[in-house]
Amino acid sequence: METETSRLIEDVKWEPLSLTLVEYPKGDIIGKFLALISLAPFGIGAGFVALILFRRDLHTITFFLGTICSEALNYALKHLICEKRPMHREDVHVEYGMPSSHAQFMSFFATYIVYFVFIRLYHMNNNTIIENISKFLIISSSMVVALLVCVSRIYLQYHTVSQVFWGIVVGILFATFWFALTSLVFTPLFPQIVMWRISEILMIRDTTLIPNVLWFEYTNTRQEARARSRKLVSLKSQ
Repeated sequence: METETSRLIEDVKWEPLSLTLVEYPKGDIIGKFLALISLAPFGIGAGFVALILFRRDLHTITFFLGTICSEALNYALKHLICEKRPMHREDVHVEYGMPSSHAQFMSFFATYIVYFVFIRLYHMNNNTIIENISKFLIISSSMVVALLVCVSRIYLQYHTVSQVFWGIVVGILFATFWFALTSLVFTPLFPQIVMWRISEILMIRDTTLIPNVLWFEYTNTRQEARARSRKLVSLKSQ
């Protein structure tokens, strides 16, 4: 019985989860670093899920939907163009490489962030210098990570320069389209959407008209905490 069970186990073919598997040259420190950097889209995706669960803001939800639509567009383009990757790998999720999905994802994300910071993110802080530094750090960090991911796809031979270039172009163009669509079409509908019964149940909210959401939440939380503290002290003294 044990022999038969062992034989069945040995006959099982194990496959890696190619979606998150990244290969790099053995002993190449730069390659290992870039391989880790190329996993950034998965970290951003996890961040989106966390933000949606804990903040439930409509703009964050539409931003996330934009990334999904961008990935769907990339999948369609890859299977329409059908251009092979520079290096054949058995564990690659999609055998086609034009345009690069990583480059498109990161350029979409970074471009949308730039638009959001310059057009939507105002009055972050009462101090203009700190506000400008904060905006610079947000934009520069997004662009640096996007650039490193694009470089990693070429360095690790997952894509050609052309495939990465067109991934960047498609990402920028689609981010521009999606931000315009969100601002001109979706945002005016947000006040109606938050009134839906399902939105009330899920506590979906619209923070479009609040200039600085972090400061708003901080001040309101502090005021509520102080009010409850005074009430608690008053109850104990009775």
